Amino acid sequence: MTQLHDTGNTPAPWTEHKATAVLVLADGTVFKGKGFGATGAIEAEVCFNTALTGYQEIMTDPSYAGQIVTFTFPHIGNVGTNIEDIEDLTPASRHGAVGAIFKAAITDPSNYRSAEHLDTWLKARGIIGLSGIDTRALTAHIRNNGVPNAVIAHDENGVFDIPALKKRATDWSGLVDLDLAKDVTVGQTTSWSEKPWVWDQGHSENSDTAIHIVALDYGVKRNILRLIAGLGAKITILPAKSTAEDVLALNPDGIFLSNGPGDPAATGEYAVPTIKTLIDSGIPLFGICLGHQLLALAVGANTVKMHQGHHGANHPVKDYTTNKVEIVSMNHGFAVDSKSLPAGITETHVSLFDGSNCGLSVDGKPVFSVQHHPEASPGPQDSHYLFRRFFNLIREKQGKEKLAERA
Repeated sequence: MTQLHDTGNTPAPWTEHKATAVLVLADGTVFKGKGFGATGAIEAEVCFNTALTGYQEIMTDPSYAGQIVTFTFPHIGNVGTNIEDIEDLTPASRHGAVGAIFKAAITDPSNYRSAEHLDTWLKARGIIGLSGIDTRALTAHIRNNGVPNAVIAHDENGVFDIPALKKRATDWSGLVDLDLAKDVTVGQTTSWSEKPWVWDQGHSENSDTAIHIVALDYGVKRNILRLIAGLGAKITILPAKSTAEDVLALNPDGIFLSNGPGDPAATGEYAVPTIKTLIDSGIPLFGICLGHQLLALAVGANTVKMHQGHHGANHPVKDYTTNKVEIVSMNHGFAVDSKSLPAGITETHVSLFDGSNCGLSVDGKPVFSVQHHPEASPGPQDSHYLFRRFFNLIREKQGKEKLAERA
């Protein structure tokens, strides 16, 4: 038997590092780890995202306003950050996620497109980060108990008043009945002409303006606008509280209802009357995410808060109009109640994860919408055809030949 001798190089006893960031849930659960990004504390809802790539696009999606994103993929940061992968219209306003949670410390960038380290970018954007926790345990907690209200806090000295943070989480009203679209929308009418990114070329400007699309901005993503522009359209963007008269005065060929954050029922207080008039106008109309939910409310359906929501780039959805299954990007915590869809409304898409509604069309009218994010930022491009479907409604009204839905 080998005898072990003390050589004088015995390792130091296990040392527990002081936590510099915490996540305190309203039910009292506390996760402690290492802080990164901005310092301070903020109340928000905690969700998890299962995408493997696209962290910058995720955190700058205005639909994540009022939320802390837990990334289930453990290593985040290798792409760095750049100005081309930002999704909100006004980066200076920093509309998007307010917190980020990673399993491992931020990975140093090793990508030719990187312009700035992720930690530096998070600090500049005001996003509070927490790493070094068991993200699997947090994800399981959300799956079992639903998305919780919480406070995420980062203090470089590791000084936290846990009972006070729990009280802040408990006292926060949450996303139900909260209209966030008014906070993330553009402040005034603006235009858009940038087309999709092309490798080694970047973005180009659209010069084809034969079709005019008016987009109601509830928190629109840049890549949605790029795909519309890429099909040859002039785009005018209006603030969320614009009236139907504002839209129709621009004489659009098509109307787009954008994605966005918050409770659709709250935003619907001012959006639904506008959308009802736009439906009656006969102008082709297409809605995405919050725009889909608002359209559903306008035709008489209801929306509900989901247990854990859908957040990721690997969600299977069936398109009943083609009987095909596509893998899509999702980001929503509210959903249209399928059972509440009235007569004259057809359910066109459904989630194969839980059977929830993912699309509808208005019978006899050029009006449809989907719950998922077909622009694929980040995610698969299976649903790009939906933009061509929208344009075909416009082209049909103009007496023009239809485009192939899948180029």
